[in-house]
Amino acid sequence: MSEKTTSNNEKDETNSSSSIEESVIEEEENPSETVTSKKASSSSASKKKKKEVEADTIEYSKGKQAEINIGTIGHVDHGKSTLVKALTGTFPDTHSEELKRGITIRLGYADCDIRFCPKCSGKEKWTTEETCPNCKTETKVSRRISFVDAPGHEVLMATLLTGAAIFDGAILVIAANENCPQAQTREHLAAMDAVDIQNIIIVQNKIELVTEEEAIKNYNDIKKFVKGTVAETAPIIPLSAIHGANIDYLIETIEKVIKTPKRDEKIDPRMFVARSFEVNKPGTIPEELLGGVLGGSIIQGVLKEGDEIEIRPGIRAGRKVTAIKTKIISIHAGTLGRVKEAKPGGLMSIGTNIDPALTRADSLVGNIIGKPEKLPPVIEEIDLQINLMDFVVGLEERTKVKNLTVGEQLMLNVWTAITLGQITMVKGNRIKVQLVRPVCAEVGTRVAISRRLAGRFRLIGFGNVR
Repeated sequence: MSEKTTSNNEKDETNSSSSIEESVIEEEENPSETVTSKKASSSSASKKKKKEVEADTIEYSKGKQAEINIGTIGHVDHGKSTLVKALTGTFPDTHSEELKRGITIRLGYADCDIRFCPKCSGKEKWTTEETCPNCKTETKVSRRISFVDAPGHEVLMATLLTGAAIFDGAILVIAANENCPQAQTREHLAAMDAVDIQNIIIVQNKIELVTEEEAIKNYNDIKKFVKGTVAETAPIIPLSAIHGANIDYLIETIEKVIKTPKRDEKIDPRMFVARSFEVNKPGTIPEELLGGVLGGSIIQGVLKEGDEIEIRPGIRAGRKVTAIKTKIISIHAGTLGRVKEAKPGGLMSIGTNIDPALTRADSLVGNIIGKPEKLPPVIEEIDLQINLMDFVVGLEERTKVKNLTVGEQLMLNVWTAITLGQITMVKGNRIKVQLVRPVCAEVGTRVAISRRLAGRFRLIGFGNVR
């Protein structure tokens, strides 16, 4: 993702590796691929005619769109971002603060083609390179995958849960040179259970830093840790991300374990918003302003350039929330480039003609995009059938999860939305929560539940909307 800033908040708007922004910004620098905004209506007739001519010269990508999103999860500094770099060639952490601190803060994005060599066999045939590293034969594309790199630090658990809403599977990265499990290793795995992610691969990373005996001990510790969890049968792959060792084995395992789910392209489209941003440079004149951009993943249906769409719940003014209706001006499929339509799976960015001030600094994250009047209802009170964990994860001490009480404040993750709320009713395993920020939800929606413990919200279970 190329760097784009606003005059008010340069740092918050920067993420030069994010694939859902990168190609949009390239369009801004190419006048033949300009996203229009309502504020450009005052342009002269000659400019309009020129843009109409230029529109005919737009180049659309003919490549294969990404089919699935795979999250990389695990404790801080266990090598998640380095693994994404080894797989895709893109390092996802490029916020200025991320580079300074050496940790992931926001969700990072990168995508790549999974390829195979028609001549080689076994794990040696799998690669992400256009030429086979073993026999130098030209490789063929199996499918395209988007990776969503989640932060590992404990205070960023809500960010992980936001990203998990668009995961089709996950890679749990565990460092071989540290004791297992670390606090966030346990918490991230519990999060996958809370949001019902079952296709998991475990990478035993940094294998180059330990002896054979230490690696075997760490492997056995991992097996003990995942026993009885959603990852009990997950394959464990010893790997060195920094040296690229065993990457081919990991790619082969991804193809076997994390399959592309069946998706219905004929039903009403639905896209979860995981990023929102502005691509205008400071000082851009009103006539050249570009509309706000929304990034995320399509869960079902197809969105096309020119479609009329609704963004729900929308913008908030006081206690009132108003849905936004707009038009799709452009679509970019990750780093693939501009496309005429976007199918389910992978990461997309949608260029619109709404005021870019509304999309700055991820302000529309948690919204859902779809056809007008075809989205789930906006609710201000949520009714949940809950399932609490026995013990709180993420704490050093083993702490039992206490029963919920009326008046208690919770943090809820509803798809990509994060909201706070106060419990208004507790009846057995059923609760009602009055929400601070309304969300879209429907019966059966799975919701992650966190309560404030030891200074921050910690995951304690999940619920299903009644």
